[in-house]
Amino acid sequence: MTGMDMPQITDRAALARNRARAEPDALFLQEHAADELQERLNEVNRTFKSVAIVTGFPDFWAARYPDATIVADDETLDLKSQSYDLILHAMCLHWANDPVGQLVQTRHALKPDGLLLCTFLGGQTLHELRASLAEAEAVVAGGLSPRIAPMGEIRDLGGLLQRAGFALPVADATPVTASYVNAFHLMHDLRKMGENNALAQRIKHPTRRNVLTEAACIYADNFRNAENRVDATFEFITLTGWAPADNQPKALRPGSAKTRLADALNTRETRLDRSND
Repeated sequence: MTGMDMPQITDRAALARNRARAEPDALFLQEHAADELQERLNEVNRTFKSVAIVTGFPDFWAARYPDATIVADDETLDLKSQSYDLILHAMCLHWANDPVGQLVQTRHALKPDGLLLCTFLGGQTLHELRASLAEAEAVVAGGLSPRIAPMGEIRDLGGLLQRAGFALPVADATPVTASYVNAFHLMHDLRKMGENNALAQRIKHPTRRNVLTEAACIYADNFRNAENRVDATFEFITLTGWAPADNQPKALRPGSAKTRLADALNTRETRLDRSND
């Protein structure tokens, strides 16, 4: 399937408009992602000399990594083949129409044994808002419309790295909870972050006020915290993978072990009798 044939989940023009309206002092999701990635890099015993960052917020990431090459998260990434020993794919895979294609392009751009760190929002993100809006719209309008991007679940996302050809793939998730006065404050904050609705199939007219009011009431009834505010979950998924190289550790062929496990554990091996099965 070519890029032209790929189902368009995200309206890229709407996404660009949303990001252009984002306010620098509201980018706490980007801040959290940058801090998390830096912590992971601190644990890697390597100095990276050629770094590229794929992002929808170039000014923010350029300030964090002034020596890096900043690349827009377009469908086709402006990355040179085998040119980087580190690529950060920063907080934009959840808007990609072809996430595997994005990862494949980063793998081709990495030098052998180069590292990809890809962080983005996962499927538990804004589950409270998603449920509240769905219930409110069903009650008030008698139907549902696409409002929050269908983000991937951690159990499925690890396989994306393998499909893209990465070695030593790892996927992990970290939930972060933010609190707001009410659901209206959360939705306003999402606009300030540039993370509001950019789905291709979204309704193009303003949402009816009574739908939003009903959603805010449902949200408060179900997700109020001890401080009389409402909680909102942001799930950060991080994918870690290495461009294949000959010097990387590889799994042994089944049956090629030269030492019995029982000997290594200093125990007696007991044969399992399955004759009555």
